[in-house]
Amino acid sequence: MGKKIVLVTGANKGIGFGIAKYLGLSGWEVVIGARDEQRASKAIENLKSQGIGVLGWVNIELKDLAGIEQAAKEINERFPDLSLLVNNAGIPGDMSVDSEHTEINIIRETLDVNFIGTFALTKALIPLIAKNNGRIANITVPSEVSPYWHPLAYVASKAAQNAMMGVMAIEFQQAGTPVGIFSVHPGPTTTDLNGNMSLPGFHDIETVGQKFAELINDGQNHQGEFIELYPIVKED
Repeated sequence: MGKKIVLVTGANKGIGFGIAKYLGLSGWEVVIGARDEQRASKAIENLKSQGIGVLGWVNIELKDLAGIEQAAKEINERFPDLSLLVNNAGIPGDMSVDSEHTEINIIRETLDVNFIGTFALTKALIPLIAKNNGRIANITVPSEVSPYWHPLAYVASKAAQNAMMGVMAIEFQQAGTPVGIFSVHPGPTTTDLNGNMSLPGFHDIETVGQKFAELINDGQNHQGEFIELYPIVKED
């Protein structure tokens, strides 16, 4: 088997960092996607100190479409063997208000980053990933609305991401495109995105990162699947 190279967006912290860490520990060479060089450098130093092969970082700002095109060109030039894209980066929107009080600009901004930006990056990298018979994994949440947690802007942006995944999976199969795509719901996880919320049933980024790496390395074809690592536990 040749090189196993993965790009993880938003890998400088949170779930993205956990994913990068455990994929790295399982033999993948890691490319960090981040918005800030200082944060990326700190993450790279941390990962390398744990013996993980980090090839470098790429500046990826999902709300900057021109920047995404430039990032894709850089990735093609620097990492021609890339075979796994993990679309992890995203913003929370305003999770403190209900839908009635959610501002339109928050909806637009969250969709621009979490869906439009993710779609643009995915679209730009499909030819490279196809060349390497690779895969695309989206870190997302269920499209079905949970009674326990349902911030409109975030859930709507991830529902759009799930739709993208489903449509692409069918099209790849119909066209014979050698790319696998699927969505992964980590389950309730304590991260900066949710204000480091920690309630019964929540997991940490170490647990989620390890479980995700096991999924990626399981040798199975997950085309078009929505996979829950740790489903939300219903309250009594």
